[in-house]
Amino acid sequence: MEQRIIISQHLKQELAVAISECEHDKLFILFDETTHRTCWPILQHFVGLKDACPIVIPATDTHKNIDSLAYVWEQLGRNGATRHSCLINVGGGMVTDLGGFAASTFKRGINFINIPTTLLAMVDASVGGKTGINFNGLKNEIGVFSDSRFVILDTVFLKSLDDMNIRSGYAEMLKHSLISNDKMWAQLLHFNLDQPDWQELKQMVGDSVKVKQCVVEQDPHEHGIRKALNLGHTFGHAFESWSLRRSTQGDHTAILHGYAVAFGLICELYLSCLKASFPTDKMRQTVAFVRENYGILPITCDDYAELIELMHHDKKNSAGIINFTLLSDIGNIKINQTATDEEIKECLDFLREG
Repeated sequence: MEQRIIISQHLKQELAVAISECEHDKLFILFDETTHRTCWPILQHFVGLKDACPIVIPATDTHKNIDSLAYVWEQLGRNGATRHSCLINVGGGMVTDLGGFAASTFKRGINFINIPTTLLAMVDASVGGKTGINFNGLKNEIGVFSDSRFVILDTVFLKSLDDMNIRSGYAEMLKHSLISNDKMWAQLLHFNLDQPDWQELKQMVGDSVKVKQCVVEQDPHEHGIRKALNLGHTFGHAFESWSLRRSTQGDHTAILHGYAVAFGLICELYLSCLKASFPTDKMRQTVAFVRENYGILPITCDDYAELIELMHHDKKNSAGIINFTLLSDIGNIKINQTATDEEIKECLDFLREG
């Protein structure tokens, strides 16, 4: 059944319509601790949600794991969920990913609705049917393709986000512009992230979601052109997993997904210049924007072997060959590209040294 994406004007009415169109004998709402505190006081007064059963899991991506997943399954079972129930996921990408996977597997699948509350979830995680959890130290290692019935995007939630989470989501929007067109790319590079124009950002979110939706509709299960959405993510997922390992060892705080993607874009645009003749001036402009808005990633050459090893575990690979999505120009996509270890190290040198 086709996923419906709604750019919200009146959340209460739009959610009521979405619920009425989803077969359900009982409603459940999944929050993390943050969205339960900030969003449930608003939603609990909606008429259609007065009998809904809230389920609350710990916040942050470190809890996007099998323990949290098992807890959601357990709460659904204990509170009388059947295969005709419906789960509403309210939160960032961690909640929509994990909640979507829980709904897709509980009693072989129940309806679910996504209400993303972060910019990253709005333009990326909640749209396109990818669900899952982190496992064995690897990002999104376990999961299924499964569309929510509805995604309701209400940018009013963004005003409560901190600066870093706005920037995290914006990196995925930047990626969407690079695989789309020069006009969209230029608008994103000139947007002031220090003082966001919320009305312009709402328009840009709508445009960004359309890019992803168009790609996903052409290739729902990532056999071909959907790999365009992986731009920045081969390096990015390795950076994210590397950072997560360091955080569990107490070395530093894990970086947000969008920051990892932003650093990944630097590496993969540089690789695009090396291997696909991407225009150097456009690469330099994008890299300057990332450096100005995302800072630096504290890797050293001692981390290279570990990062390459993490790239070998990426789900996009086949036969042990690391797979990249590159560009020959903005909107001109080259999927299924490869690179030698030496080329990968050259990209990492560029990331560190400029």
